[in-house]
Amino acid sequence: MTSDTFSIHPAPHASGSADDPSGDAAKRADAVTAQLQAARGEISRVVFGQGAVIEQAMISILAGGHALLVGAPGLGKTLLVTTLGVVLGLDARRVQFTPDLMPSDITGSEILDEDAAGHRSFRFVPGPVFSQLLMADEINRASPRTQSALLQAMQEHRVSIAGTDYPLPKPFHVLATQNPIDQEGTYPLPEAQLDRFMLQIQLGFPDAADERAMLLATTGLQQQQARPALSTTDLIAAQETVRSLPIGDRIVDAILNLVRSARPETSDVAAVRDAIAWGPGPRAAQTLMLATRARALLDGRLSPNLDDVAALAKPVLAHRMALSFSARANATRIEDVIDDLVRRLG
Repeated sequence: MTSDTFSIHPAPHASGSADDPSGDAAKRADAVTAQLQAARGEISRVVFGQGAVIEQAMISILAGGHALLVGAPGLGKTLLVTTLGVVLGLDARRVQFTPDLMPSDITGSEILDEDAAGHRSFRFVPGPVFSQLLMADEINRASPRTQSALLQAMQEHRVSIAGTDYPLPKPFHVLATQNPIDQEGTYPLPEAQLDRFMLQIQLGFPDAADERAMLLATTGLQQQQARPALSTTDLIAAQETVRSLPIGDRIVDAILNLVRSARPETSDVAAVRDAIAWGPGPRAAQTLMLATRARALLDGRLSPNLDDVAALAKPVLAHRMALSFSARANATRIEDVIDDLVRRLG
């Protein structure tokens, strides 16, 4: 799939659109791209053999969203999140999800205080969710009650405790990890929570050259340490730049057609109507719009193209779709259905 020439228009209500005649917006975008490429290079010094994963994780954060990292043990999920926090200048916290974890262990709780005069009052003690980057490690090991403690935080960026709203720091991102192999003692994430993850990022095994480099770099006396490449202010500015990038009418139509064709209710593709029980909602289209802009900026382009839509289709759509019983019995894969829909984009 190749890039096309088409008319573009700035994002509505965006400040500093990239078609500014003065060229200031283009210069700002170029400066942000240079920072982001430096950050990606810094992450790659520590995390080996996961170039596509690093790109997608950065896209999630640049687009202001959350990501679900799915992969076998030992592929660097925890290392990636930790490194992202250092390189992007974020206040990062980690929560190990376990069956006995309670919602208050994440959000915080009120405790009863008594001062020197004997007066008692309740005081809120914030939990680890009050951070800029929260790592929810093995999120499917906690009960649904505890998993739901993140729903409000992920969507509204605030936490309600005892009738009081507490805003979360800005920016706020959740990077959750999930092991697809070990299913004993786990609780599948509900569809409502899956939909709040901008991307589902699949981690695979590195190739031989990358694995060899990893062995040499991680088994000696000295190991690579991540260094900050951006500040929180830089990251917020980059997120604003993503939303200000122009996008072509053809790309908007491609995103809309792709998402609507993935729903059995609105699709004219027989394979979708037969194999898909339920498809992606409007949040998928919103996500794809932002993610394609973020990928374009990361690559040094001022507007997304069809290649960006194709590259991000599966990370955006796969966890927002479910196969019917007959499709599962026939060993149909959601990824194959999405590939077919992408090919139809032209």
